[in-house]
Amino acid sequence: MEPGKREEALSPEELLAVLRSGSDPAIREFLDDFHDNDIAEVLTQVDEAARKRVYRALGYDRAAEVLAYMDNVSDYLEELSPKQAAALLGSMDADDAVDALEDIDSEDKREELIALMDDESSEDIRLIVSFDESQVGHRMTTNFVTVPASASVKEAMRSLVEQAHENDNINTIYVTDAQGKYAGAIQLTDLIVAREGTPLDDLIAKGYPSVYATEEIDDVMERLRDYAEDSIPVLNQRDEIIGAITANAIIEAVDEALGEDYAKLAGLTAEEDLHEKLLASMKKRLPWLVLLLGLGMIVSSVVGVFEAVVAQVAIVVSFQSLILDMAGNVGTQSLAVTIRVLMDENISGREKFLFVVKEMRVGAVNGLLLGGLSFLFVGGYLSLFKGYALGSALLVALCVGAALVLAMIISSAVGTLIPMFFHRLKVDPAVASGPLITTVNDLVAVVSYYGLAGILLSGLHLS
Repeated sequence: MEPGKREEALSPEELLAVLRSGSDPAIREFLDDFHDNDIAEVLTQVDEAARKRVYRALGYDRAAEVLAYMDNVSDYLEELSPKQAAALLGSMDADDAVDALEDIDSEDKREELIALMDDESSEDIRLIVSFDESQVGHRMTTNFVTVPASASVKEAMRSLVEQAHENDNINTIYVTDAQGKYAGAIQLTDLIVAREGTPLDDLIAKGYPSVYATEEIDDVMERLRDYAEDSIPVLNQRDEIIGAITANAIIEAVDEALGEDYAKLAGLTAEEDLHEKLLASMKKRLPWLVLLLGLGMIVSSVVGVFEAVVAQVAIVVSFQSLILDMAGNVGTQSLAVTIRVLMDENISGREKFLFVVKEMRVGAVNGLLLGGLSFLFVGGYLSLFKGYALGSALLVALCVGAALVLAMIISSAVGTLIPMFFHRLKVDPAVASGPLITTVNDLVAVVSYYGLAGILLSGLHLS
């Protein structure tokens, strides 16, 4: 807990009571005891007039910090005049301001607010939005501190203090050379404890990582996570520092990537939210559903090919769902593992081959175990509860067990090879793999099961 902060949470009733009885200085002093996130949470539960009073009491700088913790910031900006909204956005970190602006539907409204900001804020925002959403530059912040490599420890500390008024991201200080290019980084603690006569060069970590603003965030995500630094400098093509990407931005990128992959695995083209319109949701879902309808018809037509087997041994239909479900489950498991493996861009062709073999071995061993259990269960069920002769019951059970083994082996291969194929074509494997693999595995299971039934149960007449 921070010094001076209260342990108990702020309540809407408590805030409203203070707003009714206190002056702006008194309100500000009262709210100083609470974390910005606590204030943000309560502001979502009070009315517009109360929110405006809090903004006024806190001032633009603190109010901007509070707003950064709120969801759907654009909704709250709508309650303010354009000049007030622009002032609040200008007091935010540029990356937070960009997030808020992107939630505003009207491009004219966004441009109006940017034009009303001070020059430095508008320049920072225009810099960030100049990069594609998939690039590192779109997720960077301009909140960072630099010192020249030629400075002394005392000069570097003085420069840090001067810049910290505007930029509080000071745990890692970036260093520039005589040409203004990135030359390394210094940890704040190292600078604080350094003796005055210590050469600054001795404190500089020259191998400190950096990324280029034009790099794809997906390509550098693993690298950024591996370094586990609070922030990493973002460079332009001239190796000049133009921003920093923070640990929070990396976490958000990972979270969004997981959300998108989850949506894609469900056959969606993107994530949906609670307030999305009906037509927009339909457009995301319908293309895959149409394709899967066609594949489903193919699966159904294949079942029709084995109509004679079904007519001869009708009991086999009872166990069809068992084979289909297990094949689908195995394929989905292999898919999940494969997508995780494919995140390593350095994996070799031999390693991919060995991975496919390993997945098929896992499918075979699991298939043998589950097939054996199915053989015992189905044989006992047909013999004891359905009254079939032991020989006939075991033959049907053998068909079910063998089909399960075969379907699980093939499904393991399908769940591995399909995402690898799309990855090879530079297509996101999560987009085309989820529902597609399930349907393909249904086809595999149907052919395996009824094909074996046609071979093993030919000539039997069970009812």
